[in-house]
Amino acid sequence: MDNSKVVETLKQVRNRQRNFSQAVDLVVNLKDLDFKKPEHQVDFFITFQNNPGKPAKVAALVAQELAAEAKDVCDTVVLMDDFDRYAKDKKALKKLAREHAYFIGQANIMPRVATVFGRILGPRGKMPNPKAGCIVPPKSGLKPLYNKLQKTVHVTAKTAPVVQCRLGNEKMSDEELSQNFKAVYDQLVASLPNGEANVKGVYLKLTMGRPVRVK
Repeated sequence: MDNSKVVETLKQVRNRQRNFSQAVDLVVNLKDLDFKKPEHQVDFFITFQNNPGKPAKVAALVAQELAAEAKDVCDTVVLMDDFDRYAKDKKALKKLAREHAYFIGQANIMPRVATVFGRILGPRGKMPNPKAGCIVPPKSGLKPLYNKLQKTVHVTAKTAPVVQCRLGNEKMSDEELSQNFKAVYDQLVASLPNGEANVKGVYLKLTMGRPVRVK
């Protein structure tokens, strides 16, 4: 994708200003995919060079070995001793899932994590995921992972032929946004069975704006 076309589209997208900082989203319509085939599904994490500007709350599902480290680093910590409470309280479990973008899981207790949290986190795509580095050994330094997750987005298309993800916000420069665009678009194309032949249309949009096609 020609970078100049991305920058040209960003200038059109920015025409509609609001009294708050809007997100800049990438929308890619796909074609000729059969989502019954796993190899046709899109599911990857991308870590941006430029922070997209939206804090990502991270919860840790851990045992005592990681308790102190997790409490120093993560926004929320659920110790294994408290798992039974969440297993009995579906409302609290849904609230936990809604309020956090990512979940870190301690590797040696992942079977228990899956049993208690999988029914809610799984359908939402929020189970601790090794692709994002979110399954960690009992003795880990979590700060680098936490910082990485602040610049990471989950890109998926498993049931409908469309990908949508946040690139940043309108306060960012065209160069920063176009770098984030390139990171997502290049990995998306590489993950498709027929590359760009599976791309129907590429759009950029602000939160309150209409999509503008990248020609």
